[in-house]
Amino acid sequence: MCVTAHPDDEAGGFGGSLRLYHDRGVETCVICLTPGQAATHRGGAANDQELAALRRKEFAAACEILKVSRGIVLDYPDGQLHRQDLYKVVCDLTLHVRQFRPHVLMTFGPDGSVTGHTDHSMASIFATMAFHWAGRNNRYPDQLTGKIAPHQTQKLYYSTVNFTLPDRQPVTLPPATAIIEIGDYLEAKIAAFKAHASQAPLWALIESHVRQRGRKEMFHLAARVTPGLIEQETDLFAGIKEDI
Repeated sequence: MCVTAHPDDEAGGFGGSLRLYHDRGVETCVICLTPGQAATHRGGAANDQELAALRRKEFAAACEILKVSRGIVLDYPDGQLHRQDLYKVVCDLTLHVRQFRPHVLMTFGPDGSVTGHTDHSMASIFATMAFHWAGRNNRYPDQLTGKIAPHQTQKLYYSTVNFTLPDRQPVTLPPATAIIEIGDYLEAKIAAFKAHASQAPLWALIESHVRQRGRKEMFHLAARVTPGLIEQETDLFAGIKEDI
């Protein structure tokens, strides 16, 4: 499962790994918290509602390229995640975790990733709390009816990179503990971003950043169910137990 803030985040930060693991037989899910209705680039939309509808369609197209098994866009306000009721948002994400029951959860770090975007930071905080709380039967116990049961996701990763952007506020990125070689899936990742046609003015900039990362995506292991020292990984599913 991957938790993001805006349509297009799934491609730029996580796209190569999403497509790679799909082709290895892994069921994937992306939960996007906002429909991106506050974007500067609006693709001809006359208002926020039209832009939200347009970006939902673009998100679906990008998920198709990345072969995402389940793509969901929630309806929280773009640019305002820091003003939302934390307990409620975590409740929503906790339910999705308990329903999808992932082995691995990916999201941004609280740093806000290379752009330092406030929404990225908040997505990290919400997702991190849902990661921890979904496995506890004393968190949102009203959800635990029928087929919904607590679920303990085994590993939590924050995306990271080995560079910063010039002319931006400073960010302190987490060190990479997992480097995933995505190979030719780099091109699928770029194609998925370009499925977000409303954001066409950003294509060249984003593609330059993506190619700067090369044919790899980097992650920081933030939590796991198995205690121990951090080891450098080349597989997000290293040490995963199928029966948990």
